Amino acid sequence: MSALKPHTPIPIDITVHETSRALQIDYEGGASYKISFELMRVYSPSAEVQGHGPGQEVLQTGKRDVQLVELAPVGNYAVQPTFSDGHNTGIFSWEYLHFLCTQQDALWAQYEDKLSKAGVSRDAVMKTSQGGACASH
Repeated sequence: MSALKPHTPIPIDITVHETSRALQIDYEGGASYKISFELMRVYSPSAEVQGHGPGQEVLQTGKRDVQLVELAPVGNYAVQPTFSDGHNTGIFSWEYLHFLCTQQDALWAQYEDKLSKAGVSRDAVMKTSQGGACASH
């Protein structure tokens, strides 16, 4: 994962906006995007969220008010956020961040569709695999 693909847009600046709960990503040429912390958390590239293969994704709920408490660089190709719910295992490559930036509308629609099909609200408390509430993730 450490090798950048040719033509991967590399951010020139990343700003954490705590009040609006958004990460601003600026690119050369003037392109600038804001990604909500909630969208980042819901689409974390971690195995905990994405699973280890197709069909193993874990629908994330209760993340509307999640905060970004730390944003650590990972080499020269990614950042690793730590969220206020304790989740810190997702490594967001430059390529994946750009994907989130440019596909936000489609990703929100996909998320809302998954919530609807599961019959849950985006504010529902996460459940563990044993059926109890999950406090940290």
